[in-house]
Amino acid sequence: QVQLVESGGGLVQPGGSLRLSCAASGSISSIVVMGWYRQAPGKERELVANIISLGSTNYADSVKGRFTISRDNAKNTVYLQMNNVKPDDTAVYYCSVRTLSGLTSQAYWGQGTQVTVSS
Repeated sequence: QVQLVESGGGLVQPGGSLRLSCAASGSISSIVVMGWYRQAPGKERELVANIISLGSTNYADSVKGRFTISRDNAKNTVYLQMNNVKPDDTAVYYCSVRTLSGLTSQAYWGQGTQVTVSS
């Protein structure tokens, strides 16, 4: 089992910055991927960015060059630095991790944190 606690959401003006944090606890040694998803009203949940255990990263085209995902292994925390945010970035952001134990893979989700981009 893995527990995830997110923080850092809120209201930000267009062009501003925000940093989301997600602290993992529990069976953290089995985590192979950590990432962020988001879901806007009326839309499906989509991948924003993820980082695998060896450090390589993936980003949605819509956030490339603006968002940066990073991981602090000592703190078991993944971050999403959001710069030059746009109104279209408004959504509930969810932290997610995937674990691998033997041949069993499982996904865990945080409770979500609201990000609103508005002037």
